[in-house]
Amino acid sequence: MTVWLKISLITALIPCSGLAFAEVDRIDVGNFSAGQLDRWNTKVFAGKTDYALVPDDGRQVLMADSRASASGLYREIAIDLKQTPLLNWSWKVNNLLTGNNERHKSGDDYPARLYVVFSGGLRFWRTRAINYVWSSNQPAGSEWPNAFTSNARMIAIQGSGGLQGQWVSEQRDVLADYRRLFGEEPGEIAAVALMTDTDNTGLSARAWYGDIWFSAVTETDD
Repeated sequence: MTVWLKISLITALIPCSGLAFAEVDRIDVGNFSAGQLDRWNTKVFAGKTDYALVPDDGRQVLMADSRASASGLYREIAIDLKQTPLLNWSWKVNNLLTGNNERHKSGDDYPARLYVVFSGGLRFWRTRAINYVWSSNQPAGSEWPNAFTSNARMIAIQGSGGLQGQWVSEQRDVLADYRRLFGEEPGEIAAVALMTDTDNTGLSARAWYGDIWFSAVTETDD
């Protein structure tokens, strides 16, 4: 995959500015359990990863099946991080990838990843992205620049610690992550995207994604 194809998932998702923010404590982004996928669009890079709603563990989830392919799903949505900074989701991977270095362009493949894309407004070169990834070879908690652009940062939420085959629920304070990673206040969120990709390694991976939503900080949140 070329450099520009990898960068395009970050830069091509900028919607028109001025979207209104919803004043609520929870904003659903991916309501897969209700069978809703109509607001998600496909971005194909090198071969098409198959995405489908399937039953799993008593609920409906989104399954991704990648065979030497790279395509993602994205949804354009405006999120006010000062009101709802917490990103919540669950995921499961069937297998990890072998032989790739995720910090290099040739190894930039992941069995599962979730993007948050921030608009740069008219300054398109200021577009930023945080990639929350299920890493095959980096320890959980690791952070590093994207192999293709300094405007994106990677965070290994799960690593090679043996949790594959299990559902894992996650929550991240995206506002805090952005401030730490980029040292500035974020622009508005332009889109949320997910992708299971194996085009560089030529391998196969299968992953499942549960519902995705943003929520407000409450007294019970750590």
